Amino acid sequence: MKKDENKHQRYLRKLEREKYAVRIGQWSILVVFLALWQYTTDRNILDSFIFSSPKRVLNTIVTLGSSRILWEHTAITFLETIVSFFLTTIVCIFMAVLLWWQKVLSDILEPYLVLLNALPKSALAPLLIVWLGTGMNTIVVAGMSVAIFGSIIQLYTCFREVDCEKEMLIYTLGGNRRQVLTKVILPGSVPGIISNMKVNVGLCLVGVVIGEFLAAKRGLGYMIIYGSQVYKLDWVMTAIILLMVMAMFFYVSIDKMSKKL
Repeated sequence: MKKDENKHQRYLRKLEREKYAVRIGQWSILVVFLALWQYTTDRNILDSFIFSSPKRVLNTIVTLGSSRILWEHTAITFLETIVSFFLTTIVCIFMAVLLWWQKVLSDILEPYLVLLNALPKSALAPLLIVWLGTGMNTIVVAGMSVAIFGSIIQLYTCFREVDCEKEMLIYTLGGNRRQVLTKVILPGSVPGIISNMKVNVGLCLVGVVIGEFLAAKRGLGYMIIYGSQVYKLDWVMTAIILLMVMAMFFYVSIDKMSKKL
């Protein structure tokens, strides 16, 4: 008994050491990258005007942050991404359920979904501007367009791959199609839904930035375009870094939620 307890304790300590090793490795890569970036710009190996530097980015954050300009751009991109992500999730789950419920409808729509998913979404942006104007609505729809078609296909496939024997058991016990959906399909697809959400949040952020490139006067995407046009490349690098931080925040939030579920 004691031997088993000792083995278990050693195993837990090993997992803890591996966890810390991963964290140290992740932070080490970041620190080395920033140090090399700063070193190469200080030594004029890279032109700091073109490539910026960690110090210049930090100064930009402090300068723009003190005037609230930076946080206004960040907040609007954050809000647009959240709205786009939640609408995408709701529509995708609804459409996947509808396709699962009506097999004939799924056979009719599947080739169109594949075609729309393969279409470059940046090609739709000019049309969205004409249809919806310039504003938040256009940017939210642009964010949804990047993620929604592929997500519907993925969720529908996930629904179809749930254990068919469990479905037969529900029918054998006198259950109906609605009970199969609520008792088997949706609970059995939770890992797939969570995985889909992890991908969607990044795709929605990409779509929102594409929309801000073309149809916005606020947001980090607008900040990138404006900074490149007037050669304020410190603004560009600052916006890119903030987008990376935002993407990591979204991913970690969904990951923690999935672990609780």
